[in-house]
Amino acid sequence: MHDVSTLRLHVMRALYLMVFVFLSSTMWPLLVNHGQWSMMHGVAVALLGALGLLMAFGLRYPLQMLPILLFEFLWKLFWLLAIGLPLWRANQLTADTRETLVNCSFGVAVCLIAIPWKYVWVNYIRKPGERWWGPPRSSIPSEGG
Repeated sequence: MHDVSTLRLHVMRALYLMVFVFLSSTMWPLLVNHGQWSMMHGVAVALLGALGLLMAFGLRYPLQMLPILLFEFLWKLFWLLAIGLPLWRANQLTADTRETLVNCSFGVAVCLIAIPWKYVWVNYIRKPGERWWGPPRSSIPSEGG
């Protein structure tokens, strides 16, 4: 297992805290005091409210909650590539999409710094996956004894 430095763990915790505070302070008031929303707007607010709550677990368990940071990184990256960049290239950014473009760009940059990419590579890409059938690996007796 590749160790993650204490500094990197603190950087991850800072990111978890930042996202938790931002999403909790913006999404939860909307969820409690909402008006009529389109279905997708309601889904987005509920999803971001839940994401914010899950970020709090990352303060205690930064590596175990790493998939939540990966989700944060990926949704912002996908938004930038699929929506923000085409609007920017076509010179069609509104004030709202420009603000989202700036926020997502900042979020992607911070995630690139905070996420321990070597740990991701070793533990999510290279590491063998769980068995699809049969007993779990830990219950298989070793050949030597």
